[in-house]
Amino acid sequence: MSTVAIIRCDDYQGDKVQAAVNRGLDLLGGVEQFARPGERILLKPNLLAADPPERCVTTHPAVFAAVAQAFQRQGAQLTYGDSPGIGEMARAAKKSGLAMVADKMGIETGNFEVGERLIFEAGVQHKSFVIAQAAAHSQGIISLPKLKAHALTTLTGAIKNQFGCIPGLLKGEYHAKLTEMTQFVTMLVDLTRLVAPRLFVMDAIMAMEGNGPRNGKPRKIGALLLSTDPVAIDATAARMVGVVPETVEMIRTGQKLGLGVMDKQGITLLGDAMTPLVAADFELAHARRIMQMANHRLRNAVVERPEIQENSCIRCGICVQVCPVSPKALQWQQEDSENDRQVPPVYNYDCCIRCYCCQELCPEGAIVLRIPVLGQAFNYLKPPVL
Repeated sequence: MSTVAIIRCDDYQGDKVQAAVNRGLDLLGGVEQFARPGERILLKPNLLAADPPERCVTTHPAVFAAVAQAFQRQGAQLTYGDSPGIGEMARAAKKSGLAMVADKMGIETGNFEVGERLIFEAGVQHKSFVIAQAAAHSQGIISLPKLKAHALTTLTGAIKNQFGCIPGLLKGEYHAKLTEMTQFVTMLVDLTRLVAPRLFVMDAIMAMEGNGPRNGKPRKIGALLLSTDPVAIDATAARMVGVVPETVEMIRTGQKLGLGVMDKQGITLLGDAMTPLVAADFELAHARRIMQMANHRLRNAVVERPEIQENSCIRCGICVQVCPVSPKALQWQQEDSENDRQVPPVYNYDCCIRCYCCQELCPEGAIVLRIPVLGQAFNYLKPPVL
């Protein structure tokens, strides 16, 4: 049996969040179950990009502070960090509010720029990973995911949060090489098994729905979730937003490969009742592989594809920069000399692998996902709603 603590928390007021974190830890046996005095513990939040906390892109600083305080009282030596999808961690930490909390509490920044290769013989698909030094040298990791809709994996939470342990541009290489969903989520499960966080504390007080994981809309769920089982916590979070866990390949693969439990009968829920917190109308990005088709052209005609909204595009070039394939699926075009302006990049969908990195990291939300006409015929295959 796996255990998930659901703690109701209506807002990010510091004392409320601290009380919620402490209650959740107590239900799981106390903070002493997860760290000993003097141990080097890494706090691993979601720092996808440099955005303020009210946008719900990153783990909220109040949650980070509450978890940090609990482990500092235990005597752990804390560091923190993440490898953002774009830009430097220092900027993301500052904009998200985490840097101010860390500075005030004396928590050092971990090294997420330099990686070390770790051998993982137990890996199903990957027998080694290059891991950020901060994660490789820690004695224990506490993972602090944010609950968000995600264009590629449906939801992002506990399992996917470890992707940030891979430094810098190496993350893009995984997208380029692992073009099938099964391959990509198996990598995420292998990675989580390797770094093996001791505890997951999910920030679902305010989640993100819609065009996630960066440009969606804040959506109040009003809860913190705590567990040692990333599959169980992701499955529970999925049920809270009206998604059947079995339809999320990342969660299903996690159970299949022994990372954890997604089945209701295998999960004990502690704390507050889940039913009042369920958001059955939670909006998803709906960009998932409708079917694994061998024919690339047919897949292009069916699977949702990213499109740039010209009026919202600021021509920053981040989408071109983060595109992981070669040749790139986005290319700059010649300037519109008649109107004296730079036109947005243009997609070559024959090169696009549908990783949605461009949509994920666009700072203006100018990239949206559109279903081709043929793909609309398969729209009934969306995950069922509880």
